[in-house]
Amino acid sequence: MFFHASRSDRYRNPFGAQPCDGKVELYFDTPSDAKNVTLCYTYGLYGFSYNEEPMSLISDKEDSKRFRTELLLPHEPGLLFYWFRFVHEVTFLTEDSAEEIKEVTDYYVSEADTEDGSGKVYHEPPRVGANEDKYPYAWQITIYDRDFVTPDRMKGAILYQIFPDRFARDSSFDFEKMTMASPREERIYHEDWYEDVDIKGKPSTGYLACDFFGGSLRGIAEKLPYIKSLGVDILYLNPISEARSSHRYDTADYLTADPILGGNEAFDELQSKARESGITIIMDGVFSHTGADSRYFNKFGRYDGTGAYESYVTGKESPYRSWYNFYRDSDGKVLYDSWWGFPDLPNVNENDLSYRKFIFGKGGVVDTWTRRGAGGIRLDVSDELPDSFIRQMRDTLKKCTDGEGILVGEVWEDASNKCSYGSYRDFLLGRTHDSVMGYTFRTALLEFLNGYIPAEVYMSRMEGYRERYPDQAFYCIMNLVSSHDVPRIFTMLDKPGDVSERSEQQKMKVGKKEYDDLEKMALMALALQVGYVGACSLYYGDEILLEGYKDPFNRRTYPWGKITNKQHDHLSKAQRILALRRKHEVLRTGNIKTLYAGGDVLAFSRSLDAEGRDHFGKVCTGSRNIVLILNRGEEDRYFSVGRDYAEEIKTSDARYGKIINAYENESREVHLPPRSFSFLVF
Repeated sequence: MFFHASRSDRYRNPFGAQPCDGKVELYFDTPSDAKNVTLCYTYGLYGFSYNEEPMSLISDKEDSKRFRTELLLPHEPGLLFYWFRFVHEVTFLTEDSAEEIKEVTDYYVSEADTEDGSGKVYHEPPRVGANEDKYPYAWQITIYDRDFVTPDRMKGAILYQIFPDRFARDSSFDFEKMTMASPREERIYHEDWYEDVDIKGKPSTGYLACDFFGGSLRGIAEKLPYIKSLGVDILYLNPISEARSSHRYDTADYLTADPILGGNEAFDELQSKARESGITIIMDGVFSHTGADSRYFNKFGRYDGTGAYESYVTGKESPYRSWYNFYRDSDGKVLYDSWWGFPDLPNVNENDLSYRKFIFGKGGVVDTWTRRGAGGIRLDVSDELPDSFIRQMRDTLKKCTDGEGILVGEVWEDASNKCSYGSYRDFLLGRTHDSVMGYTFRTALLEFLNGYIPAEVYMSRMEGYRERYPDQAFYCIMNLVSSHDVPRIFTMLDKPGDVSERSEQQKMKVGKKEYDDLEKMALMALALQVGYVGACSLYYGDEILLEGYKDPFNRRTYPWGKITNKQHDHLSKAQRILALRRKHEVLRTGNIKTLYAGGDVLAFSRSLDAEGRDHFGKVCTGSRNIVLILNRGEEDRYFSVGRDYAEEIKTSDARYGKIINAYENESREVHLPPRSFSFLVF
């Protein structure tokens, strides 16, 4: 039998992503009739070098042969893809049904969703080009900078993401003052905090996401005790810079916090109080585009000075003219490059040196906000920024923060082999991001909990990411289940249809009959966030099961004065689960091992070594071993878990969010009702 499994140390050693100049042993088993066995590989990043290397026969069995080779990995960060080629005998039937044996050249290639990373025999070699359809698959070794280190405070942290306008007003909120802070005719102001979000805009403008509720930075500061009760380490704020819209991804002034949010003074107060609470603030950085209504583009003339738009139209000098790309159509109309064709979001030329000086120079954006105390930056649409820009961002951020600044990228796909603009991207090789947003985590989690894939496929996909991501990045992945860009978890667990009309999306609500069952599922999602490797990222309101389909309904206000008894109850359960990460460091940086994955049942362990050290060699507090068992199914399940739980978790036929301390017992019978989970703390 032909066989290679990338997640088995019998066939690939060591496991996973590797540093530059590292060594990897590869093994391949073949039937006895196979010959001309060759390892095929290609490596690089922006360009690739293709090679073939005959494999050495290392043992001869009666019915198979085992081949081995050792690779000295490239000196520079990049990707290495590999597969196997061989010649073997294949029996064919002739036209007269006679058997004919021929020698055929075939390939052993990677296959999706296998538990151990094994593959299959295929008649074609893999396709790995940046612009190719990636099938059949090759195995991947991610080769990262040997000096790649990420901030410890991000590894296994609990993050809390806030959409600033919708989280909390401060105690001195003044509606009239809000309307006068930065008046624009297209804006809508909500006096009632509990009013639903606008979906129409003003008749003269249409929908522009310009409705404001008056959430503020001081409002966030006043809620820090609540945020701290969730065990939060890092506060991730959607954009706070001055802008026309309420989402503020149309930056108007990079160096100024929006007056409606309280301005720079309010940010300084929030940052100071957050630091006293042990909380780091990550800012949302939008650098691929600005607002058309900004002091840089200034299309509507609302800012002093000459913006790029006026400069192009009139020929007046502007320091921002070279930031943007203008042209005229056949009728002479002024046009310009914009983000996804939205004229309110003109694209920036990130390679323009004056723009880079403004972002990275002394007194620039990174320097200004880190001096104010920001501890990191989340890069909006990283895949639309040049790699060189992100590398300069990383170097500048680290320099401004003595190496402690956190750089997270918005990447929705597998960031280890992401392709855009015709090339693989330098995203997780140790030169750009510390890590990325975990949309891949969310996708796999929802597919598992909603019953679209079994536990074994879910765990195989998660192990695939762990295999391809450097450990320093993987332990920092921002594992989210909701965000400002996707429907909320509670809504998605109800399996909503794909509805495009906002008026219909607005009506979406979990039914009373389904509520309790879906709450159990939401707690399972949180248990996976807390139990699995990576940073656990909460989107404000998920802890009380806020609902909301797509933007803008996933950006509703937090209902501080109208929290129901069910929401209070869920909050208490969520706080109890989250507390495990603060009490037991093993859930932050411990090793992970799959114990059982089949059908509706998933079980894995997080562990420290015999000396209480984590995956990175650090001595940790709390328990040394914790097991998480989940039953997403509709039948009771029973488990016998021995004290030496790593041997086996035995499943037979199947406590709702119950945390069990099993350390004192040699074994423990665990009963899991439908849609439930248990943490076993040893």
